[in-house]
This record gives sequence, C-alpha cells and structure tokens, in this order.
Amino acid sequence: QVQVVESGGGLVQPGGSLRLSCVVSGSIFSIYTMAWYRQAPGKQRELVATITSGGSTNYLDSVKGRFTISRDNAKNTVYLRMNSLKPEDTAVYYCNRGPMPVVGLWGQGTHVTVSS
Repeated sequence: QVQVVESGGGLVQPGGSLRLSCVVSGSIFSIYTMAWYRQAPGKQRELVATITSGGSTNYLDSVKGRFTISRDNAKNTVYLRMNSLKPEDTAVYYCNRGPMPVVGLWGQGTHVTVSS
C-alpha cells in the first residue's frame, strides 16, 4: 500500500524559512510527477508546486521565487524549500501525485504557521 509521510512544518516568523519533506513508500516513486498542496483555514486545498520525474517544476504564482520543490528518487522523497515566508503561507501542507492528486494518497500533512 502506497503511503506518504510529510514532515518539517512548524512556527516561523515572517521572512523565515522552512524545508518540508515527504517520504513516499510502496510505489515506483521515480516515474511519477509529485506535488505539494496546501490548505489554509477556511479555504480549499490548492496546488503549490509540481515536479516531474525529469525534474521540471511549476509553481503557484504567489510562491514563485520563494519556494523550491525538489526530489531525491534514491530516497523516495520530495522536498519543498520555503523562503521569505508570509502569514498568508500559513496552512497544512500535503504531498501527493501531481497535478491530479490520488484520493487515497493523502497523508496527515504538516502544519506551517507564519506569525510574529
């Protein structure tokens, strides 16, 4: 059974940085496009960034230039480096396949709170 485990969230001040990690088990990870999503309180989940098996990336306009998605196929892991964080980045962050997520692949997510 394929599972994802996200980690790396926390409380950070505006302008700070975090690196999120997502370990994917039980699948041929390297062939899939992976993605990070987020859901802020009271809002719908949105696609933040995607990375193809070949390393091509795409980003939500509001995070371009601040966030970087990467992957390590040897470790079945996808990362999201977040710099210059803003209060509006506060959300629960999830990883899944992209750009269309798999319903049964949602993990518990990792909470990111940006506040002074």
